[in-house]
Amino acid sequence: MIGSAATTLAQDVPQPPDPPPAPDGFLPEPHFITRAIDFATRTMGDGSGEKSGFYAEMGHMITGAGWISAGAGYRQWIGGDRLVLDASAAMSWRSYKMARARFEFTNLARSRVALGAEGRWQDFTQNSHFGDGAASLEADRSEYRVKSLNVIGYTNVRPMKWLTIGGRAGWLQRPELLVPAGTFQRNYPAMQETFADDPAFALAKQPNYAHGEASITADTRDRRSHPLEGGLYRGSWTRFSDRDNGRFSFQRFEAEGAHFVPVAGSAITLALRGWLVASDTAEGALVPFYLMPSLGGNNTLRAYANYRFHDRHLAVVNVESRFALLRHLDAVLFADAGNVAARMADLNLDKTSFGFGLRMHSTQATFARLDVAHGAEGWRVVFNTSDPLHLSRLSRRTAPIPFVP
Repeated sequence: MIGSAATTLAQDVPQPPDPPPAPDGFLPEPHFITRAIDFATRTMGDGSGEKSGFYAEMGHMITGAGWISAGAGYRQWIGGDRLVLDASAAMSWRSYKMARARFEFTNLARSRVALGAEGRWQDFTQNSHFGDGAASLEADRSEYRVKSLNVIGYTNVRPMKWLTIGGRAGWLQRPELLVPAGTFQRNYPAMQETFADDPAFALAKQPNYAHGEASITADTRDRRSHPLEGGLYRGSWTRFSDRDNGRFSFQRFEAEGAHFVPVAGSAITLALRGWLVASDTAEGALVPFYLMPSLGGNNTLRAYANYRFHDRHLAVVNVESRFALLRHLDAVLFADAGNVAARMADLNLDKTSFGFGLRMHSTQATFARLDVAHGAEGWRVVFNTSDPLHLSRLSRRTAPIPFVP
């Protein structure tokens, strides 16, 4: 999917000072590449700031939406930088659709507090599911469509520039589970047929959910989307409360960290990331499949299909060596390892992938990447428009449905 970080204010994430220029590469860069990068940065921006007026909505779609998603948005600042009103809508080539509206007081308590609300409607037409557990079969791939409406209020407190404490509370209106639809269908069977005994399909309608989250984030990266140095560390607690009968009520705990180490004057960057997700329920309660942690695909195990593994608990680690081949082009070697499990004690890193890739970037942001990965289920080629360790969920405020790795 072609997306952009330029459509989020990222008040959730502390903003570092302007970084130094990107290092020159091992090879001289052709002038046409430099000119193209400069033109793209001037035209589309680099995600470091946003202005009033209309803009192209190229983000806010999830993995699996297709190569292209596009739409339009309008943003208006009021009182300088005190209040922002923002609304946008987009559609992808697989007919994924979303519409959102938000207001935010961005400059309270001398810019240390942000307070806002957001509503989002979405219709995701071809979400993949392979069954639960690490032993699920690739041959059992199925798809489902989910529609949802989510409204939240949120606040972020920044006692220091690099530290953010966040809180959110919201309402997830009954998700609708439907058979796959949309354009460019891949002809996988409907999940309602392949996994007809899933507890979610036993309900005539899905429950309403009240949900809340508390999080703490420390960010010392020199750049948000093309970091050469520093780290990003986050811990969060999330609660989903089934307001019908409590059967799908659960808690989720997450710990995640990414660190970037410059070598040889930043001509080489070593990037490391670890992510742990744990779910907890009362006796007899379940985590519904559309909110269950999932692993695999563009940003976790790159040799496996998106959403390849689902279960209550998840662990993954990623290691990348990035070489500045040209000033705006990096060559990459990477390794991924992770797994899912029904019990925390059974988690391991037995699923692995290895590969190489390229990153095209400006000084501030990665805007195109190509990864070629190999694992137990063969080769896979990934094209995306963001850094795989970007932690895009930091700039998403509403409840993620489905869970996106």
